[in-house]
Amino acid sequence: MKLTIITLTIALVIALTVFASAQPASKKTKIVFVTGDHEYSSEATMPLLAKALEEQYGLQVTVLKSHPDHNAEENIPGLEALKDADLAVFYLRWRRLPADQVKYIDDYLKSGRPVVGLRTSTHAFNYPKGHPLEKWNAFGEFALGSPPGWGGKAGHTHCGHGCSTDVTVIPDAAKHPILTGVDPSFHVSSWLYKVLPDYPAKGSTWLLMGKAVNPDKAGFEDNPVAWTWQTHAGGKVFATTLGHPADFSVEAFQRVLVNAIHWTLGKPVPKKWKGKIAIDVPYRTETK
Repeated sequence: MKLTIITLTIALVIALTVFASAQPASKKTKIVFVTGDHEYSSEATMPLLAKALEEQYGLQVTVLKSHPDHNAEENIPGLEALKDADLAVFYLRWRRLPADQVKYIDDYLKSGRPVVGLRTSTHAFNYPKGHPLEKWNAFGEFALGSPPGWGGKAGHTHCGHGCSTDVTVIPDAAKHPILTGVDPSFHVSSWLYKVLPDYPAKGSTWLLMGKAVNPDKAGFEDNPVAWTWQTHAGGKVFATTLGHPADFSVEAFQRVLVNAIHWTLGKPVPKKWKGKIAIDVPYRTETK
């Protein structure tokens, strides 16, 4: 009898081992950061955020950068990583990528997968008039629900380089998952962007409001600085006009970003904050 029980136990262990080995390894959630801006050092801040997402929250993150440096407007190697990404995070400014690279972004957006966009991604591309890819100058509008480009008819401007921003949680949005654990008010170095009156786009949910501190322009009104939206393909969107390098050292902003990344992925926001992330990147004084 004992021998029979031992034999059955061994057989069961072998069967379970074989079954387990036949199962596919659990797939880690894959995030791709697409960076390239002249001014805000996204190529330095985003890898530090990515490291925290990997080490503290178990996410798999790839950071793509303009090549050979941040001023290179026509090449971001590795965009094929978007083919199997679960989330794309954009921090771009005035790029002119070739059609084969833009196609990876186009395919991603058309798939209805989620998008996070930071600051100058509202004017991610800057193709000349008549260029076959000129429509991508409106990336902010169709990918983020923001004004379509910078200045001009869009009226998309900021309060001046001597300005900073007081940020407050919009009361009606206080219970939104992205605002879990976020201080009701905090200060950032970003000069406030003007997106009103036509944006954020219809159907958006405003989360945070910005008030210009020492604006260079008289009568600069309060403007939303973070919102959620949905692309025409159904992708969940989180967009923010914040993103000065010093903003990333503000714990409340860090928490907004970590929560937003989880929310856009359809994951519960972290129940427990893992602590302030070490991000200390200086503002680039020489910009293009």
